[in-house]
Amino acid sequence: MSDADSGRARDALDGAADRLLGATPVERVALALASTVTALLIGLVVVTAAGYDPLMFVNDMLYGAFGTERRLTITLRETSYFILAGVAVAVAFRTGVFNIGVQGQFIVGMLATTMTILWLTPFLPANRLGGVGLLLVGTLGGVAAGGAYGALPGVLKAYADANEIITTIMLNFIAIGVVFFLVDGPFRGEGESATRTASIPEYAELPPVLLDGSDFSILGLVATVGIAVLIYVLLTRTRAGYDMVTSGHQESAAIYSGVDAKRTIVRTMTISGMVAGVLGALFIVMHANAMPNANGINTYGFDAIAVSLLAANHPLGVIPAGALFGGLDAGGQYINVASDVPPQLIDGIVGLVVLFVAAPELFRMAAKRTGLGGDRR
Repeated sequence: MSDADSGRARDALDGAADRLLGATPVERVALALASTVTALLIGLVVVTAAGYDPLMFVNDMLYGAFGTERRLTITLRETSYFILAGVAVAVAFRTGVFNIGVQGQFIVGMLATTMTILWLTPFLPANRLGGVGLLLVGTLGGVAAGGAYGALPGVLKAYADANEIITTIMLNFIAIGVVFFLVDGPFRGEGESATRTASIPEYAELPPVLLDGSDFSILGLVATVGIAVLIYVLLTRTRAGYDMVTSGHQESAAIYSGVDAKRTIVRTMTISGMVAGVLGALFIVMHANAMPNANGINTYGFDAIAVSLLAANHPLGVIPAGALFGGLDAGGQYINVASDVPPQLIDGIVGLVVLFVAAPELFRMAAKRTGLGGDRR
């Protein structure tokens, strides 16, 4: 490539970086939505090329997400999980720290919630009042475990200059391995045919409100939205949130202004892990009722990266983004069992959404870190 060609390529990259770095939150969300629509349209082309009816595919997807009350409860349940997972990622990404370990923190929170409830069950009355106590203490256990597991890579980054991307990914695998060992061994429920812990008492589960007989509670969704709002207020309306953002993006500026940047980075990762711990607790008390083995654990922590990027790492934007992924997940579950479309094709379409949504935001992050852009923002 000639020097002139290299210069033109560099100018094009600088122009794209300037446009993305200068984009408003509304423009970034609009870009993410356009990317999502484009990915879905390409997915329909792939469905057609594979020999399936695209209109029937869309119909099945919509029916699977909203067609009946039961399908709607599944969509709302999955939406709750994706919102919490997305907020956990957004807390870190928005403050300049990359927490790729939400999946591990989610798993640790699940295990802590389950075992806390099981261990305390003999000491509390077997009624609704005792169930409320178990539910609250179990959730606190999940939050504490998730926060501690999130704090660990924060400490390594702040005080040992360890790359948080690498450490959080490694901690995901450690969490999966340890949970598989414990659930298959000392924590395995007596008489359980499958590899899982004993089930928590029914009176300790989150009660369904308005939708009896489902494994979804509107209380869980309300709490989820409340946490998203709380995190938004923390990051945008408090001194602690300002310190978190400054420490993550401009550590030297934070230190100059008197902020303990290292401690603030640890705080950021701890809060992110605590939200993931809430996700683990909600998954147990609203749906799973017991800790499954590693093969039965959903990948919300990994999918949350795309949810957060779709929302431009905005805690409130995560709410509609989580609803989109909740609908895609519920619709995909229905298609898996109600049509002959192979699940690999459905996963591929979701993967296209993730790829198209992530690419602009990842380029924007890379430009910010490398100084790419004509204005050198």
